Amino acid sequence: MSERMDVQVRAGGEGDLTALTDIYNHYIRETPITFDINPITPDERRPWLLSHPEDGPHRLLVAQSAGDGRVLGYATSSPFRPKAAYATSVETSIYLAPGSSGRGVGTLLYTALFEALAGEDVHRAYAGVTLPNEASIRIHRRFGFQQIGVYEEVGRKFGAYHDVAWLEKRLS
Repeated sequence: MSERMDVQVRAGGEGDLTALTDIYNHYIRETPITFDINPITPDERRPWLLSHPEDGPHRLLVAQSAGDGRVLGYATSSPFRPKAAYATSVETSIYLAPGSSGRGVGTLLYTALFEALAGEDVHRAYAGVTLPNEASIRIHRRFGFQQIGVYEEVGRKFGAYHDVAWLEKRLS
């Protein structure tokens, strides 16, 4: 692991919206990791932000540099599916700012997220990982996720089809 930063993990809020949108737009423009195709504005991203309150099973946690206050990344737990019977399942994800990987930021975010979820009525966590993405597979496995399947060529981005691995973590 490279140099570790002094990082604070906290609940995300309105003041983070531009930085979070910038991070996400990097993945839209530069990678197949998200299947969104067109960059979004902070106003378009606001409903997503507001769907993650400070408590409950659907969280948004932000990693912030203690030195300069820069947002280094975020982790979320979001509804897995909209139907009521899925309420005890969440989909989790991590997005790191360019240059922030390999420093333990993702580990800090997921540690805090799963500590927060421990007090919630959440039975399973799921993660969809566009392949190949060894760093994402590695961190999910480190946190106890097991691969349960692959959707083959489920999305097309940058002129190529991409597989998505689905991983599951038992929480209760």
